[in-house]
Amino acid sequence: MNDNRFRHPVLKEEIIMVPGMGAQRIALDLAVSTFGQLEKYVPANDNHQGGRYIGLARREESQPVTRDVPDQEARQGDWMQTYTGRQFWPLDPRSEEVVIDDIAHSLSLQCRYAGHCRRFYSVAEHSVLLARWLRGKYGAMTALYGLLHDASEAYLVDVPRPVKPSLTGYKEVEAKVQAAVFQRFGLPADLPDTVHDADNRIIGDELVNLQPMEWHARHSDKLGVPIMLWSPAEAEEEFMWTFRALMDQTADVRGGKAGGKAA
Repeated sequence: MNDNRFRHPVLKEEIIMVPGMGAQRIALDLAVSTFGQLEKYVPANDNHQGGRYIGLARREESQPVTRDVPDQEARQGDWMQTYTGRQFWPLDPRSEEVVIDDIAHSLSLQCRYAGHCRRFYSVAEHSVLLARWLRGKYGAMTALYGLLHDASEAYLVDVPRPVKPSLTGYKEVEAKVQAAVFQRFGLPADLPDTVHDADNRIIGDELVNLQPMEWHARHSDKLGVPIMLWSPAEAEEEFMWTFRALMDQTADVRGGKAGGKAA
């Protein structure tokens, strides 16, 4: 990659003596130049509890290495960092920790069909197209369900349908995360059957972006929506715009159970 943004910067050089080679000019990289010798540091969040994002905590030379974990309320499983820099526990989801910005951004970067498309087609675009079709047929409340029906994938990723039945406990985890999403935005937990049906029918529209195969004939009952193939940035923007519009349109029906603005 030739983009200078991804090059590892070199700040200065140092002359050292190498046995058998004499004086050698050695470049010091950004990490050493910024932090000093990295042996002086220890991971702030170690992997012994399942893996977290690693930080650095300074210690004195004589200080022993410790693996203390900060005191916090006991949660099931471990947490992941979200796009907005928050913590989310996929195995112990809570509605107050669901953030629409995280959902929109993550889904905009995930490609449908595990990436086996002719061109990039995001889960976010799929959700927006489904929601807009549902809005015209069944109203804003059903459309909001359609927009958020795959929101759990922002925290669990888009697992291909043939794989899900073989992942022990996955359906239960997915259901818990999805319930937390619906609760966050004032929706009852049960997904309407009309959304299930439309989610299956839109596959027929999306097949234009896949290589032809015989099984496609099973999906002839299309919704009739055009696939736009938005970029991730476009898909995220369209998702957020649709979300805000539907939240406003359903505020009275939802009874003020959730705020209409993005968290």
